Amino acid sequence: MDRSTESEITFRRPFTLRAVGTALPAGTYRLIVDEEMLQGLSFPAWRRVATMLFTPALGQEGGPQQIFTVDGDELDAALQADQAG
Repeated sequence: MDRSTESEITFRRPFTLRAVGTALPAGTYRLIVDEEMLQGLSFPAWRRVATMLFTPALGQEGGPQQIFTVDGDELDAALQADQAG
């Protein structure tokens, strides 16, 4: 069994991710995370298998819409760094 979760993430400052290759501006971005259920456990547990970031940021005009498969841990670290200030 697999599942996909769509959400929005907001960066207050420009940020970089290796998969994108260039700095992205501050803004709110659409994010989709695909997960698969781990089998053989006595409780439901999920493992992230793909994290997709949509550019440009929501509400920003210009440039083509692109989807980047990014490293979820790297994205989490970038969000934490952004929030820490």
